[in-house]
Amino acid sequence: MANLPQQFMRELTAPRAWFLLLLPLFLLLVRYSVSSKRARKRQQQQLDEDDDHLPLPPSPPALPVFGHLHLIGSLPHVSLRNLAKKHGSDLMLLRLGAMPVLVVSSPRAAEAVLRTHDHVFASRPRSVVAEVVLYGSSDIGFAPYGDHWRKARKLVTTHLLTVRRVQSFRHAREEEVSTVMAQIAEAAAAGAAVDVGELLGSFMNDLACRAVMGKSSGRGRTKLLRELVADTSPLLGGFNVEEFFPLLARFGVLSKVVRAKSERLRKRWDELLDGLIDDHESMYEPMAAASSASDLKDEDEDFIHTLLSVRQEYGLTRESMKAILLDVFFGGIDTAASLLEYTVIELIQRPHVMKKLQAEVRSSSLPQHQQGQDIVREADLNNMAYLRAVIKEAIRLRTVTPLLAPHLSMARCTIDGLAVPAGVRVLINVWAIARDARFWEDAEEFVPERFLDGGSAAEVSFRGTDFQFLPFSAGRRQCPGINFGMAAVEVMLANLVRRFDWEMPAGKAARDIDMAEEFGLVVHRKEKLLLVPKLCA
Repeated sequence: MANLPQQFMRELTAPRAWFLLLLPLFLLLVRYSVSSKRARKRQQQQLDEDDDHLPLPPSPPALPVFGHLHLIGSLPHVSLRNLAKKHGSDLMLLRLGAMPVLVVSSPRAAEAVLRTHDHVFASRPRSVVAEVVLYGSSDIGFAPYGDHWRKARKLVTTHLLTVRRVQSFRHAREEEVSTVMAQIAEAAAAGAAVDVGELLGSFMNDLACRAVMGKSSGRGRTKLLRELVADTSPLLGGFNVEEFFPLLARFGVLSKVVRAKSERLRKRWDELLDGLIDDHESMYEPMAAASSASDLKDEDEDFIHTLLSVRQEYGLTRESMKAILLDVFFGGIDTAASLLEYTVIELIQRPHVMKKLQAEVRSSSLPQHQQGQDIVREADLNNMAYLRAVIKEAIRLRTVTPLLAPHLSMARCTIDGLAVPAGVRVLINVWAIARDARFWEDAEEFVPERFLDGGSAAEVSFRGTDFQFLPFSAGRRQCPGINFGMAAVEVMLANLVRRFDWEMPAGKAARDIDMAEEFGLVVHRKEKLLLVPKLCA
């Protein structure tokens, strides 16, 4: 009980729930336990009746009613990795309250889910938060598999996040990088420390705003957007008690805290996104009437304008447009910013890696740019193999999306001789897979050289073809924003190490950096990263 999620324990121990609902809660728990046992028995009988007579994946001992919920700590990816190691199973069938969950902890099993049986696992389970915040799960990331998802996915991959469109934002990325470099240079001149996480978060936020809203998005809106993303991401990625015990939630025994908070966030998102779309509609309609909308260059056409131009072709509603935009915000801000922060920490803690990276970046970007002036341009990155190796190693060791968004089995199938029933939620622990010594040399060490020519992982890609390295997933549900995020990460990291040397504040050592984390849609460090920049000589 001590390890149950704090929100769940608060709800169970609230005075009014404890004293007023004790008896109904007990009766419902008994009813729930009996019905769950019957359902599991029917499920097993159905499997036994099949010709295969295959067993279910192994399952650790469970508690009545709670199942394995007590085994999930504050960092679920760590708990699940430890559980898989303890029981020696790369496939585990857990029960979190009423929710059956298949945990995948090996490349072989991940390939079975994402490639071999991709058509079976292409859907998403129901999510209370996604239904409220994402307009009935009408986005791409959390939408169930079907016609709507296929159309939305096609729209994004052919109109919003193509290679050409990502390249068209090159000037925007470089302008935003210049802004950050100026802020760091000002701090360096004053000998002051900077909050690296805040700078990187602002950079990715402003870049996403420019892509979605255009250059004149306004600082007020970009600040509000960042606050909303920070408030919403933990809910979307969290383990919500109302989904564990839907019967109790239906009878009102559990207070609907998550739903109520989601509805408040939905109203705030509505105000922001409706205002943005209204502004764009007022500009788009005169342009369309003048037949000039198609004359815009890629770099002048933001995502909202694009959605308006294709809304009839794809049958987009206002709600589905907003849901797609939310996917861009959630996928394009936190993930890249958190990855960059972790990468900087790894470099600070390993001076030999930092010096090697700085040598490559400074030699590759000069003599094109006089040192201390201007920025590293994206054209300069082509020959920076070590830069890409550093980023790949940071992605591997510090996977910021440690559990892929859950999949849902739409039919019964077989994996490694084990029967997976229909209606099971599937969690792929890519963090555990990327740190598994069976598949990686020196798995817990930061070694960028493994990705260079001649290295043990030189041919390993993170783009969904190598199942020991799946930060962006694979198959039908692979993240479509890989190119957008990686372009920003590469150019920002190159500039951070070319113009500046980085030191810990006085009295602090790199080994003292607090690495405590908070789990959510994206994993974040709890503490600020304060570093002192020094202009390189």
